[in-house]
Amino acid sequence: MNSAIGSCESPHCPQRGDGVLSPPTEDKKQDGHRKGPSSSHLAYGILDIPPWYLCIFMGIQHFLTALGGLVAVPLILAKDLCLQHDPLTQSYLISTIFFVSGVCTLLQVFLGVRLPILQGGTFAFVAPSLAMLSLPAWKCPEWTLNASQVNTSSPEFTEEWQKRIRELQGAVMVASCVQMLVGFSGLIGFLMRFIGPLTIAPTISLVALPLFDSAGSDAGTHWGISALTIFLIVLFSQYLKNVMVPVPAYGGEKKCHISKFRLFQVFPVLMALCISWLFCFVLTVTNTLPESPMAYGYMARTDTKSNVLSQAPWFRFPYPGQWGLPTISLAGVFGIIAGVISSMVESVGDYHACARLVGAPPPPKHAINRGIGIEGLGCLLAGAWGTGNGTTSYSENVGALGITRVGSRRVIVAAGSVLLLMGVFGKIGAAFATIPTPVIGGMFLVMFAVISAVGISNLQYVDMNSSRNLFVFGFSIYCGLAIPNWVNKNPEKVQTGLVQLDQVIQVLLTTGMFVGGFLGFVLDNTIPGSLEERGLLAWSQIQEESEETPKSSKVYGLPWGIGTKICTSSCAQILPFWPRLDHRGDEMGASQLTLCSQISSGKHLWTVTETKM
Repeated sequence: MNSAIGSCESPHCPQRGDGVLSPPTEDKKQDGHRKGPSSSHLAYGILDIPPWYLCIFMGIQHFLTALGGLVAVPLILAKDLCLQHDPLTQSYLISTIFFVSGVCTLLQVFLGVRLPILQGGTFAFVAPSLAMLSLPAWKCPEWTLNASQVNTSSPEFTEEWQKRIRELQGAVMVASCVQMLVGFSGLIGFLMRFIGPLTIAPTISLVALPLFDSAGSDAGTHWGISALTIFLIVLFSQYLKNVMVPVPAYGGEKKCHISKFRLFQVFPVLMALCISWLFCFVLTVTNTLPESPMAYGYMARTDTKSNVLSQAPWFRFPYPGQWGLPTISLAGVFGIIAGVISSMVESVGDYHACARLVGAPPPPKHAINRGIGIEGLGCLLAGAWGTGNGTTSYSENVGALGITRVGSRRVIVAAGSVLLLMGVFGKIGAAFATIPTPVIGGMFLVMFAVISAVGISNLQYVDMNSSRNLFVFGFSIYCGLAIPNWVNKNPEKVQTGLVQLDQVIQVLLTTGMFVGGFLGFVLDNTIPGSLEERGLLAWSQIQEESEETPKSSKVYGLPWGIGTKICTSSCAQILPFWPRLDHRGDEMGASQLTLCSQISSGKHLWTVTETKM
């Protein structure tokens, strides 16, 4: 290692001979000039430009990392959209969410928070969407639940599922306007003063906890296959995550060579899914699985949806309004707004985590405001295109940055481009729509468990020895499960005399994340407790670090000189999302930036000196 950087014993630090993921400590920068590393634990920092082939390879890797979440959302919604027996339309939804995620990723990297964060479908919208579709007006007719009675090409069936997704589209588009208002107006900073860990923990945990019934039903179609999928995911992601697998690589001084790579840590879900899928194929070919549709285990066969691949077009371009003109109801809008609030709070945390991992300064307020606003714009586009969902920052890909040590923005631009291409290539969506049901169920069980645990992890900032905090969290979680369960079983008890109001109340009270988050918010802000006890002190310290510096201007400023060379009027400067001019840059000969990089194996403090001519 370069003596100017210092020694590093962390396994995450780059070493010579690690292949394309760990180039020498001096990296090629823009215009072919060499420059010192942006951060000693990174192979490529946020402002660095890796070779084009590495950008493509890492972009595909980010796509594969997000694949589980991207595919999961349409498959979860399929049953309540009356599409459980129409895998071809499911493939169209998967392709659409790929395409929109690619567009939103590029918008976020170029015009949003400008951090290397992938955008994709959000589970925060799933719970309110299912609550809305469970209303009596939107429950699927009995005949759509019987595969023998469903004619997927009939106009009657097409209208049944399209009117439901149009309702979701309208709700997402209206709720996205609220997110854009909160982001571009700067209100998110004001709201974060009152939204602490005791609000966020039950909200995020209850995003996934109520979905156990759906995951269990899918897994129960063949528990043997589901158990195999779960076992493989746990094996790869937990037991074998530090195993270095030799893989062919190109780059560095050795050009073509064999490099060691943490294959199991990066692709645990994808590898488990493929192995289970292949195992189901073998059982299908040998007729080990039953051939009768009514027999237990039939849904594990790989030929139940085999006609989808032949029917799906090679290329299909999603477009706005492809399912018809969106419709709007108050119940759906209020439910999705609850999901928007949860998504915004989680994204702010992702921004700070991503900045630490890629060696960037903490994001200033204008960048956070812009990021939330662009996420709202992404939800608007998702609603217009008809994904049945919105978009948010993907925590999985933020974690992948720490594994690969490649934090360049160019890589995420490549990932967004890959998503766009996958959305246009119709056979890709069709392939994922043919995954056997028990394999999906096993994947869901693991993913939902992790999402719930992520919510609980927010309590690390809180004093959990306090009886006050234990009561707030425990009561919020318990009511977030009990109240929706009761309302679902007794919908007739919610009667105010106004149908629209009844629907709004029913959707909100059957959305566990809203019930738990609302109770956590009210109790945390009304029961006496110190800022340190509530965990708000640690959060405020993170916000105080988000100051404007020459380095942050480079990272978070808008591209093409917007705000620094053009559109620099005083009127633009007062906008909450507009980058601030750095008047100190011409007076500073050298600036020293201290970056705190928190890695899973430990914490290291690095000092990087950057000289400005």
